Amino acid sequence: MLVFGTEMHIVTLLFIIVELVMLGVQLGYYLNQPTDKPRFWYLILLFLLIIYNITGGLFPDPEITAISIRFQNMIAFGSGFLMASYFPFYFYKAFELKLLRFHAVYGVTIFLLLPYVVFFIVSYSMYDNLELAINYGIVIPFFYSFILLRAILIAIKERYQESRNRGFYIEKIAVYCAVAPWALMTLIVYFDFSQLVEVLFANLGFLVITGMFIWKSVKKARKESELYLELDLIPMNPSFVAMNSKKFRMSTREEDVIMLICQRLKYREIAEKLFISERTVNKHVQNIFSKAEVTTKTELIRKMNNL
Repeated sequence: MLVFGTEMHIVTLLFIIVELVMLGVQLGYYLNQPTDKPRFWYLILLFLLIIYNITGGLFPDPEITAISIRFQNMIAFGSGFLMASYFPFYFYKAFELKLLRFHAVYGVTIFLLLPYVVFFIVSYSMYDNLELAINYGIVIPFFYSFILLRAILIAIKERYQESRNRGFYIEKIAVYCAVAPWALMTLIVYFDFSQLVEVLFANLGFLVITGMFIWKSVKKARKESELYLELDLIPMNPSFVAMNSKKFRMSTREEDVIMLICQRLKYREIAEKLFISERTVNKHVQNIFSKAEVTTKTELIRKMNNL
């Protein structure tokens, strides 16, 4: 069932709507806690998925005369290749899997993006033969995708052996299982399955990942709220805060921000008090969290007050 006189299936549209809502929720969490880098990298992943669904759902469509069919196909296939190329970079950055550096930086460029450029841009532009581009352009990516999945799994196991963090291992394996089906996307493209099959195959795992992110965020926020209420009963010790600020080599401005955070002021209130923008406060907080090796205001308050 197509919608609005386009080539987009209604299921694709529903996925786009749900994922746009999820993107808004995740963006809200990130803006509230800009030091959460894994969420930042996931926001990019979710955004690329939405772009993939939009372009794959709309293109190619002869009714869209403003864009040639050839260019529509380039965009549609390009969004899929870009999405697949981002996976190793996402695991590399979000989960700090150092073993994936080669694949994240060089592997996807050579074995995914280069075949796309050669066959779906250069060859397709010269010969206007989409079948030729598909038959030859997905061979290398198909085999490389399995090498990539193996490399990601090995990197996750190696990281687990270092940290022995069972929660980390379970979470990363869950994310891995959600993205693993993308290894077979080349077969779906090759055999020209329907848009419905393709969109279900590509999206269901990501709904699970996003649900997991939201559940973790709610759980973390609840725990932090409880700790914050507990800290409210404990008076701030300015001498400890000053001493620990110097210990972690905070600048004078960062020390001012820490003092106000320990007084339970919100970022907006801190900005007004110091006559700076809220964005500048956020930057100071990111630097403070990095130096103090904390991820939340609650952890910072406890650390600065020797709790």
